[in-house]
Amino acid sequence: MSSPILQYSEDQAEAFDRVSDMLRAAGVDLGEGLCLPAVEGKTQVMGLMGKAGSGKTMLLAEIYKALEAAGVEVISGDYESKRSQDRRTLAILAPTNKAASVLRMRGVPATTIHRILYTPVYDPDYERIAEWLMGNEDKPEIEGLTEEALIRAEASYEVHKSIPAALAAAGLRGSDFITGWKRREDPLDIGFVDEASMLDDRQYDDLREIFPNLLIFGDPAQLAPVNQSGKMVFDALAPVQKMELSRIHRQEADNPILDLAHALADPELGFEEFERMVEQTARKDDRVVLGQRVEVDLMARSPVLVWRNATRIRLINAFRQVYGAPETELLAGEPLICDGIELPLKHRKKRLDLEARGLIKGAQVIYLGPGRKPGFSKLHVVGAIEPQVSAASIVKIEKPDEEEPFIPFAARMGAAFLHGAAVTIHKAQGSQWDQVQVFAPDLYTAARMGRVEAGQPLWKRLAYVAITRAQSRLYWVVRNRLARPSGPLRVDDLGGTPAPLTLSTDDSP
Repeated sequence: MSSPILQYSEDQAEAFDRVSDMLRAAGVDLGEGLCLPAVEGKTQVMGLMGKAGSGKTMLLAEIYKALEAAGVEVISGDYESKRSQDRRTLAILAPTNKAASVLRMRGVPATTIHRILYTPVYDPDYERIAEWLMGNEDKPEIEGLTEEALIRAEASYEVHKSIPAALAAAGLRGSDFITGWKRREDPLDIGFVDEASMLDDRQYDDLREIFPNLLIFGDPAQLAPVNQSGKMVFDALAPVQKMELSRIHRQEADNPILDLAHALADPELGFEEFERMVEQTARKDDRVVLGQRVEVDLMARSPVLVWRNATRIRLINAFRQVYGAPETELLAGEPLICDGIELPLKHRKKRLDLEARGLIKGAQVIYLGPGRKPGFSKLHVVGAIEPQVSAASIVKIEKPDEEEPFIPFAARMGAAFLHGAAVTIHKAQGSQWDQVQVFAPDLYTAARMGRVEAGQPLWKRLAYVAITRAQSRLYWVVRNRLARPSGPLRVDDLGGTPAPLTLSTDDSP
């Protein structure tokens, strides 16, 4: 087998070889660049684990490039060509849009698990455009669609590799070319899943049904899903089915944020000693800041990470107060977190419409303003390829010491949202932000309580997850104070064209 182009560390090279052996058994030889028809009835699962900085994402990207060079076709979830029986396919998945966008920024065409579980049904005319964009058919002639519109679609597809984005660039609405959604019935081929520590058993079982060859990437030091009793899907794998990367790579070696995260592995390290370590690091490197207050300007795009719900609610209400947000409405620029879809079972198609545009539980959203109908909102879905949408919304703002949330406005049915200026560390898993604020008094409370999860003090697992959400700068906030904003909330920094598609629950919500 030829050596990989990059200079791998010893453990990365071993992992690449083990994945190559797995794929060769499935009929895809990376060394020879050869794809054979899939072997019916054969299933394989492998777990590739490692802490932050161990090179998991880089390895995923390199394996993807090798598979593409061997002729394996990437399935995006936006549109699937009519494929022949012997075509080999790959889907690269993440649990949330934000996690998928982290991969896309690194050149990996990732999509969400939901977009693979549910597939769009295209109008036949626009299906011809999709096949042309993918190089399978000649350029079609579509009534009402000009040559200039097709050129715009082609240019968009070259950049984004997204059929819906290309058709939107041609001036089409989603309701023009997508006639519905259906649960996937046919299995796929090879699946890569990043941030697999977030998977629960139901999601894992769904993926096993779809992908006979499944490779899951994750960090064993993160927090297990809330409903999993401290266990991750990795725990169910046999030792021969998993491998853990241990080396922290050269490009990460001078990263003070990762140094702090990895210091938490010391069993003798206590909370006070760790906080002194943060203080010492902050004196030497401006990528770590010992914050005496929460910086409110950052909260609009990067939520404060907390452990306790009570802290989250207090910070959200303080954020709204300093911006002068009225109780009866939201201000444009306020951040929201999707809390699920509130629709009866008979509205299954409408639920799929909402979820397909990125409004899945945990999605980060920026409120842009009211929609054209009462109860509708214009929204920017963070991390989505087509980020802007108008949808029937139910916004819930929780209040300190009150059991029921305050609802400034709501449709009867639609996407439900909580405020997103602060989120729990559990919900932050799978996401990264350029700058992250961690509310240290909450972690001190967890340390004093002495709680343990999976054999490790809970405060250390919480701190590890929270710290590793930061890409460039970490604020370790030690006091319960809020800074004044430097200006009003804004939305002019958000990319994406206004969405022509309105996602409604009925004609009169």
